[in-house]
Amino acid sequence: MEEYMEPRHLDSGDRTSGLDEDVHIGSFTTYTAGVAFALLLTGASFLVSQTDLLWAPGVAAGLSVLAIAQMGVHLVFFLHVGTGPDNANNVLALAFGLLIVGLVVSGSLWIMANLNANMLPMSVIMDMQR
Repeated sequence: MEEYMEPRHLDSGDRTSGLDEDVHIGSFTTYTAGVAFALLLTGASFLVSQTDLLWAPGVAAGLSVLAIAQMGVHLVFFLHVGTGPDNANNVLALAFGLLIVGLVVSGSLWIMANLNANMLPMSVIMDMQR
């Protein structure tokens, strides 16, 4: 004969972070601040690219810095990635993703540079076909 077991209720120690219904992560103020920072950085990038505010060779570096800042704003204000103990897995997953993207991009650039250095010029190829 089977014995009836009462359903076990979870206490706060058994819950996984992010699954609590009573915890409100974002608020109107934080989302508004995030949108304001994102719009400010977007406007700054248009300003940098369309004016002579930066020295011409430095425009790409300035846009890169603004893009990285934009990513930081999105991660902090909208995705709520922080450095707290409950976000350790999120930060590790983000770091691993950045590592993989960095490896793919640097490997692709390395391969393309190697192909460019070892490929025959088009004039030589045309002469060989005659």
